[in-house]
Amino acid sequence: MSMQTTEEDEAETHYHQSADDRPHDEKVRQQSGAQEAVASAEQTVHLKVFRYDPEIEGKHEPRFDDFHVPFEKGMTVLDALIYARDRFDTTLTFRHSCRQAICGSDALFINGRQRLGCKTQIADLDGPVRIEPLPHAEVVKDLVVDMEHFYDQMHAVEPYFQTDEKPTDELEEQRQSRENREKVKMSTRCIWCGACMSSCNIAAGDNEYLGPAALNKAYRFAMDEREGERQHEKRLEHLDQEHGVWRCQTQFSCTNVCPKDIPLTEHIQELKRSAVKNNLKFW
Repeated sequence: MSMQTTEEDEAETHYHQSADDRPHDEKVRQQSGAQEAVASAEQTVHLKVFRYDPEIEGKHEPRFDDFHVPFEKGMTVLDALIYARDRFDTTLTFRHSCRQAICGSDALFINGRQRLGCKTQIADLDGPVRIEPLPHAEVVKDLVVDMEHFYDQMHAVEPYFQTDEKPTDELEEQRQSRENREKVKMSTRCIWCGACMSSCNIAAGDNEYLGPAALNKAYRFAMDEREGERQHEKRLEHLDQEHGVWRCQTQFSCTNVCPKDIPLTEHIQELKRSAVKNNLKFW
């Protein structure tokens, strides 16, 4: 009985050791296969990726890691990052979701400019491709930044439709003219990626400044002809402040980096004009 128990214990110990080794062995095989793919590739792309992990000893100091991945026609920066993470280093951390430039989660600082990783073609960039987290935001880990302040600013402008009167028939729509729809159309394309906020020098130095994304969101509702008059005046009064539209210095950096081509600076200037008119009451 004792001998049988010992044999069973040894077998169980051997099984657990083998099971523990499996993830490591699989990782080694993946890395080996990736290295062979890189060696046999006709063309590779060199990534220099920002790394930082405050929770792991030895990784507290920011650094750049180098990755070489096989290049394929149509490859985006996000594609290359995913390859590097899956094949070389599974601890590499970054945000991504839809991969279609709609969710806005993979905004990064690529070769010195705010861009969406899923929209940026490797073929359009000079190598090595330098990938960093968005500037002017606290880095959580690697390429991930804390977006809480950005979301707070977006919500501060009350980004939702408000009207004084609703149609008497509950099935009747709140109609909008085609001309007015065209006026606000571009502002509705914002995907909350934070690229514009990251590029804004004013926002970098003034934590209370609403910022281009929030002001654009306010524009979308302030210029909607269906919004109630009282709410319209209240919204303009909220924007007509030191840390509102008047902090914008018309540098156009936000407009230049917007992945959805929203004329952010123009919208902010129009809000300034509307705020002045609202104060003078001549119109």
